Amino acid sequence: MSRRVVSAVAALAALPLVIGLAGCATGAGNAGGEDDVVTIGVVGKSDEQWPAFVDAAAEEGITVELVDFGSYEQPNPALTEGEIDLNQFQHIVYLAQYNEASGEDLTPIGSTAIYPLGLYSTKYDDVDSIPEGETVAVPDDASNQARALLVLQSAGLIELKSGGTIFSDLADVDESASKVKVKALEAALIPTSLPDVAAAIINNDFVTQAGLSFEDAIAQDDPSDPNALPYVNIFAARAEDADNETYQKLVEIFQTNEAVQEGLQESSGNTAVALQTPVADLVESLATVQKDVAANG
Repeated sequence: MSRRVVSAVAALAALPLVIGLAGCATGAGNAGGEDDVVTIGVVGKSDEQWPAFVDAAAEEGITVELVDFGSYEQPNPALTEGEIDLNQFQHIVYLAQYNEASGEDLTPIGSTAIYPLGLYSTKYDDVDSIPEGETVAVPDDASNQARALLVLQSAGLIELKSGGTIFSDLADVDESASKVKVKALEAALIPTSLPDVAAAIINNDFVTQAGLSFEDAIAQDDPSDPNALPYVNIFAARAEDADNETYQKLVEIFQTNEAVQEGLQESSGNTAVALQTPVADLVESLATVQKDVAANG
């Protein structure tokens, strides 16, 4: 979210099926086997870390085939159906919401990074310049929308009736107390809609599509907050594959290979905070967030 933070966890929140899907999941078993082929679903196959990752995996005897999806809604169903082996595009909150809504049990097997979520504008140079009554766009998927609304509240553009939680949505916006109006759009469509609004929260995966750089953000949250664990981006697998040695080796390669890490920073405009969070902590966080999701309907 894939590139998928304010002062608390509650204040946080990474189209057609990809052309060229090579085939069904292979269920690779032992790390380093010459015949291992692992398909990984991503959003943003052209990002600099991925060619380096594929090359590094090949050096370990693992063939990686990247499957590029155009929107966030597709990689989890593809993983559930066995069309791919792993995916890497989402944070824990997004996965928890998917599991709860679908009744599935996809699980994190390793962390990658956490990314700030930024507010961008082609009309205004700073937040204070945005006139009262203007419209700001946010992603329409639940987890990123909640995080986006917290960014807007932190920037002084809106007020949230609840004070802001990971479940905040447009109904939580106190319109009478807010400086701007908020409109929800599909995350992938926001870059092309940026000229039509005063500003927009744009997921890292789509910043460059808007002709912007990450330094252009006029507001953002803080990815280094210690309470940011639910928004750590992860490799996800089917539950029965959680202990797969090949998949665990791929996580290790991503986390430790110098060329991969350099590519990660290049593709994120040096905004990614790379992490090697223990898997047990990721799993525990997923269970906690999913329980909260269930409790909030």
